[in-house]
Amino acid sequence: MALAAGALVRGFLHLGEQYLNHLIAFKLLASIRQKVFVALCRLAPAKLEGRDKGNLIALVTTDVELIEVFYAHTISPVLIAFFVCLVLCVCLAVISPWLALLAAVAYGVVGVLVPLAFQGRSAQAGREFRELSGGLNSYVLDSLRGIRQSIQYGDGAVRLQQIKSRTESLAKSQSRLKRFEGLTAAVTTCVVTLFSGAMLAASVWLFQAGTLSAEAVVIATAVMMSSFGPVIALASLPGSLTHTFAAANRIFALMDEQPAVDAVKDGVDLPFSGMELRNVDFSYATADSIPDGRILSAFNLLLPPQRIIGITGKSGSGKSTALKLLLRFWDPSAGEVLFSQHDITGINTSCLRQAQGYLTQDTQLFTGTIASNIRIACPTASLQDVEEACRKASLHDFIAALPDGYETQVGELGDRLSSGEKQRLGLARVFLHDAPMILLDEPTSNLDSLNEAVILRSLYHSARQKTVVLVSHRASTMRIAAEVFTVESGRVS
Repeated sequence: MALAAGALVRGFLHLGEQYLNHLIAFKLLASIRQKVFVALCRLAPAKLEGRDKGNLIALVTTDVELIEVFYAHTISPVLIAFFVCLVLCVCLAVISPWLALLAAVAYGVVGVLVPLAFQGRSAQAGREFRELSGGLNSYVLDSLRGIRQSIQYGDGAVRLQQIKSRTESLAKSQSRLKRFEGLTAAVTTCVVTLFSGAMLAASVWLFQAGTLSAEAVVIATAVMMSSFGPVIALASLPGSLTHTFAAANRIFALMDEQPAVDAVKDGVDLPFSGMELRNVDFSYATADSIPDGRILSAFNLLLPPQRIIGITGKSGSGKSTALKLLLRFWDPSAGEVLFSQHDITGINTSCLRQAQGYLTQDTQLFTGTIASNIRIACPTASLQDVEEACRKASLHDFIAALPDGYETQVGELGDRLSSGEKQRLGLARVFLHDAPMILLDEPTSNLDSLNEAVILRSLYHSARQKTVVLVSHRASTMRIAAEVFTVESGRVS
């Protein structure tokens, strides 16, 4: 009867343990995901430019999920093993202090020494496995995005071979991990067998010495042989935690990484009255477009209010970099960037973002409708405001002709739209944001001459209230600029 009641209680306690473990684990995982996303926002855009996107996806998804093993399946087994071993040692001490000491040594070897002995090698193998897994994810993602080009140029066989090769490397890494796990299990089983035999031998010796009864021999040996469950669970933790610790290291490394530029929250908010790059030098860590590594050298550019300024020059001369300095994606290595005659490092980042609209050469679209993608620039905008912005971007007639109009789904990465349509959608965002300064990097590169004319006319009329900075190779685009500067070898000429 007592055994049946104990089994029933044990079942309810195990249910409660699992429920609380997973409840805590999932709440912590949600918090970690938020912290990872905040870290990514803090590092963007400078520290994420050129970063392996597939690896980041693996970090945010798989690596975070692996941490659940620690919170849900590690903490309680450690506590259970500790208290079970403590109670059993106390019980054995009642029979014989020497048997209790032997049991304590056995539990320490199986639960502590064996896991520590294999932890170092398995941790290194775990880190290697996580890196290979992230690299494979990145390569597959890259291959899926470029599958049309692979089909067109017959590159599919090469891609498939690369995926096969990377998969085999991943399988070899996983095989090494499994060997460590198997070796740990084998050593643990041998140690358990040896200590069980030692307990039997010690009990018999004490019985022969007359200090232990026959019943005590049986009880002590049975307790020892049946009590290794919790500590064996500890011994198997290095295998299950190898991936977890490797994933945690990657996550914490990302969260500890310092941004190239810190956001300003305790600065000043100023109304926009122009910007200036004054004697600016700048170089990326791996810059090689200029012999000494500098992208910009003694760069000067004055951007007065209510003016259209054009910037032209060869690819790699530093035009786009100048825009990124105006946006404070990076800080210059020398010189000053001025916002309304004040150093940009003292301006609140929120003020800067509100004062600037920016269109890159590649417009990023999110899965959702056309309207939701445009409203990113102003979440509170009405449909009429969105339509007006699209008219300025020469996009409204195209959207109105679609069966679902502004509720049309753009698809993943906007794959249902052409390059020109994506670019005009990006321009609509800029017009909807309605900032006093507009920075445009090749805004008409994917447009035909008719749409270009409509957009340039909108920009020309906008210049009465705004500062517009146009970066373009097109002479037709530069016709609306009041001044055109040429950038050559990192200098304005």
